[in-house]
Amino acid sequence: MNRFLAIIGAAATLASMPSYADDFGQGLAAIQSEWATANYQTKGKQRDAAFTALVDHAAQFRSRYPERAEALAWEGIVLSTYAGEVGAMSAMKVAKAARAALEHAEKLDATALSGGIYASLGALYSKVPGGLIGFGDDVLAARYFEKALAVDPDNIDNNYFYGEFLLDQGAYAHARTVLEHALAAPAVVDRPVFDSGRREEIRALLAVAERKSAS
Repeated sequence: MNRFLAIIGAAATLASMPSYADDFGQGLAAIQSEWATANYQTKGKQRDAAFTALVDHAAQFRSRYPERAEALAWEGIVLSTYAGEVGAMSAMKVAKAARAALEHAEKLDATALSGGIYASLGALYSKVPGGLIGFGDDVLAARYFEKALAVDPDNIDNNYFYGEFLLDQGAYAHARTVLEHALAAPAVVDRPVFDSGRREEIRALLAVAERKSAS
């Protein structure tokens, strides 16, 4: 179940966020910052505590703004990542909760977060086991990635998650092209921890894609 750790961002990410001057925007930025710190900079027992607190924080934020797609989406993103932090017995339950939150966000505003809702759903469907164990579905995942890129073809996360999916599917040359496009995305200057961490992940995947496509 640790493969759930590769999921989000959406994040989604949820990298191209609009600027907000209200409490909603500040709250959303806080969730994003906590997620980046927990995911990229926190280790050991402190990591578990950080994600446990973040799950509660994301739920509280969503309860304050139940009609905002971004709040629902980020609860889904947090839960998606948290699924990789819990034991196998709990991971699928958390993943299903993440899917429910993201699907609710999709109904509210499918194009929010620069296509990040679609990308996050695609990541879930591509990483979760299928069959009798879970709800994984590569065909559905591909459709979600296509939708994400239709909303924003240059978004770093949309390309990162699609590139990772292509790599898992064995489409190494295509994955390399998509990941190179992800790496060429403009820096997310207002989210430096996320930007640095995501680019490190992209470079790692790109190295695999380059090696596989050359062999």
